[in-house]
Amino acid sequence: MSFHSFTRRDVLKGGAAASVGLALGGRAMADLLPGAGAGARLKQLEYGQVTLLPGPMRTQFEQTQARFLGLDNDMLLKPFRQGAGLDAPGDDMGGWYSNSRFWATNGGAEGFVAGHSFGQYVSALSRGYAATGDRATKVKVEQLVAGLQPTLVSKFYDGYHLPGYTFDKTFCGLSDACYLAGVKSAEPAMKVALDAALPHLPEKALSRMEQHARPHKIDGDTWDETYTLPENLFLAYQRTGDVKYRDTAVRFLEDDLLFNPLAEDINVLPGEHAYSHVNALSSAMQAYLTTGSEKHLRAATNGFRIVQDQSYATGGWGPGESLLRPHTDDLARSLFSERNSFETPCGAYGHFKITRYLLRVTGDSRYGDSMERVLYNTVLGVKPIQEDGSSFYYSDYSMNGRKLYYANKWPCCSGTLPQMAADYGISSYFASDAGLHVNLFVPSQVTWKQGGVPVTLVQETEYPFRQTTKMTLKLTAEREFVLNLRIPAWAGPGTRVLVNGKSVDGEVKPGTFYAVKRGWRNGDVMEMEFGMPVRVETLSMNVNQHSSTEPGKMLASENTTEFAALMSGPVVYMATGHWPTEMTRSSLMAAKKVEGGDAYSVETGGAPVLFKPFMGIGDEMYRTYQTLKLG
Repeated sequence: MSFHSFTRRDVLKGGAAASVGLALGGRAMADLLPGAGAGARLKQLEYGQVTLLPGPMRTQFEQTQARFLGLDNDMLLKPFRQGAGLDAPGDDMGGWYSNSRFWATNGGAEGFVAGHSFGQYVSALSRGYAATGDRATKVKVEQLVAGLQPTLVSKFYDGYHLPGYTFDKTFCGLSDACYLAGVKSAEPAMKVALDAALPHLPEKALSRMEQHARPHKIDGDTWDETYTLPENLFLAYQRTGDVKYRDTAVRFLEDDLLFNPLAEDINVLPGEHAYSHVNALSSAMQAYLTTGSEKHLRAATNGFRIVQDQSYATGGWGPGESLLRPHTDDLARSLFSERNSFETPCGAYGHFKITRYLLRVTGDSRYGDSMERVLYNTVLGVKPIQEDGSSFYYSDYSMNGRKLYYANKWPCCSGTLPQMAADYGISSYFASDAGLHVNLFVPSQVTWKQGGVPVTLVQETEYPFRQTTKMTLKLTAEREFVLNLRIPAWAGPGTRVLVNGKSVDGEVKPGTFYAVKRGWRNGDVMEMEFGMPVRVETLSMNVNQHSSTEPGKMLASENTTEFAALMSGPVVYMATGHWPTEMTRSSLMAAKKVEGGDAYSVETGGAPVLFKPFMGIGDEMYRTYQTLKLG
């Protein structure tokens, strides 16, 4: 057991924690309330307003829904029943999910957070029901909520390693079950779940460093993520009006060590756990959307910019699950030191949430650019979850990358992948009083009301592997409104918008939404053609690092090695088969599209190298970044 000297922020503990924590929440709430009710420029649509049409996103959604619909209820509920001291029939799921002591001997997470992802599975199914109206899905959610209710007791968390981590997911599942799947019994269960968890939570959000400084039995007990709690608590307040959820959310905003400095554009992220801290930025956004706190909006905006400044060409970040120092060669060095380059389903889920919030608030199309880059280069290329819980976890951007299943069954990414897939529809379109914003170019159908008239837009596309998308409108009466189309920042010459076969007037400016305002009629067709020139995005590494004034800081010199990712549109194309040690920038820029396929061929002086998108790579080895020859 470790001990420490108390700091002024550590005095709140023990029996006084609850009362002092409530006082802290009261003061913070008073600070936040001015300007409460902050709005967003864009509105999120309901899940049922968007239908995914056949394509890779729908396939992934259907696969993940089917996987969790097919799991035995007793097996899912077993760790909760065991923790509550109830009869617990059914088989163990194994891996992270089951009660086990195996984690203590193998250094992994086997049994370390039993039942941790239950709430995410319930959340994903609830979102799936909201999107499809499938009756069997609702029945499954009803059964799981009914089975969970008797286990919502404080005893479950006695000796539990990460109570905040698992409570957050369980609470999210109950909230979504009630308000997306219509399982009304979940609403009182939310209150019981919070009351059961609160005695096991600290008086405030604790960083991992603060947790490590307090007495603890094992190092793993310092990994809890209480700083992610506010997002779902704020959402529960919006859904119920219960001020206890709001006040508890404020209590766990990590202002002192995270949001206050980020709001002042002070980078405190290097070395922090990547996914959970990006996830925490969504709590800052919910603080803004709920209370109007401009400080938290600044914190989220600055924090996400810092993450983007240390991202791979794929949009992924967090090698070894850690955030790095931006504007250094740390990211390039990770190509040689890490195979665990991006915690993909989890990271993509957190990335989509924060970009969705920021896009809604700011209307800035570049958040949509960032979202689609992560979509096509990471999460749509993951291996599907297997019946035994084998799950994809890390994208590998090393010099010899491979797609592999994670060693432990039912890890955290098994929970975020189905949530992610269920959110594809609400990430694709946004509404405003003036009309609709088209954010993602995916096979889909969206319905909304404009001036009291139902309008349906059907989008047909093979984007990003084809350069066009077609949108057809269906409405019973002519209505004037605006269709805002995201023009990606990478869009090249030749990008244009056509209505009923004729090019529309005005500049189609990359990095903006292009507004088409007119009186729309039934059967009107809008098309977009994208210029997708081949380009490269590079990372640099100082091979003589001791010459730097700071560790990792780049100095331009002959000792700098460059690595290039081949791109077209939002897609990174990765070398497969046999590739040379080095390539030239000119050879990459001269890449030729393989006729009839979704790959590029690059001439290197020997045999041509085939470059594939992450979605098109199976078990073969691949390389994301190519070392560039000097000169």
